[in-house]
Amino acid sequence: MKKLFLVFGMITCMLGLTACGQTAASVDYGVTEEQVIQYADTIVSTVDQIVADGATAQYAEDEVISAALASYESAQPEMGDLTDIKDHEVTMGHDGITIIVTVAGSIRDAKVEILMDQDLMLTSITTNVEYSFGEIMKKAGLNTLMGMGTVFAVLILIIFVISSFSYIPKIQAMFSKKEETAKQAAPTTGPDKAIAQIIENEEENDDTELVAAIAAAIAAYEGSGSTDGYVVRSIRRRR
Repeated sequence: MKKLFLVFGMITCMLGLTACGQTAASVDYGVTEEQVIQYADTIVSTVDQIVADGATAQYAEDEVISAALASYESAQPEMGDLTDIKDHEVTMGHDGITIIVTVAGSIRDAKVEILMDQDLMLTSITTNVEYSFGEIMKKAGLNTLMGMGTVFAVLILIIFVISSFSYIPKIQAMFSKKEETAKQAAPTTGPDKAIAQIIENEEENDDTELVAAIAAAIAAYEGSGSTDGYVVRSIRRRR
């Protein structure tokens, strides 16, 4: 398969030798349009043969040829097999030569665009499938529907999120009520009951000490040395 691209090299060398002494400003590369067309046809046939043989991996190191093979291979499922070369469009400009080759495929036609620089070296080869007006409109309609569908789906999601905001205070109130109920519930068993009992005992002990202190104060005020004659019947805390 590498012999096929040796033909590329030979043709390029021939075109380069013919173009010696020419300037880019003259837009005269020293080659005829027929020579350029013949060169383009050779490139298209070679690329098609390499893709058909599944030998694209052999040219992975060449960026231009590798990209050309990838472009042609990706277009082939919609283009089909190459059946004929229909037309050529050659443009010799100040920046190089552009050749657009219209090829006929078993499914659709395609255009192979070949670019060469001022030294007649290949810089790019791309393959673009040609779609009918109906196919283009169909794709445009599908893209439009997909875009509108995405927009409406996002809007519906936003509406759902905004509408759910009204339930957030209710949920918070529900959880707050449960926490208050849990705090108000008295412990009945387990460690909580023991803790509550300890607190109650401490409160009773505090009241006993308070009664003794009050009785002692009254005895001292009355001038009595003993508190046996005094009985404190009740103690009320002032709030």
